[in-house]
Amino acid sequence: MKKKVCRNCKRIVEEETCPGCKGNQFNSTWQGRISVLDSKNSVVGRKMGISSEGEYAIKSR
Repeated sequence: MKKKVCRNCKRIVEEETCPGCKGNQFNSTWQGRISVLDSKNSVVGRKMGISSEGEYAIKSR
């Protein structure tokens, strides 16, 4: 299954609903990937507004 990005939180998912924000609006055009392992201590995660662990797209169209 092709990976897609949630338009609300930019989480990369393969499911039909986003496990992070429970949204169902997705985009298949995205660039870059960041994996957040520890959201509380991640400087990049804080700057991107990420509050939970997971895989996120850097840029989504």
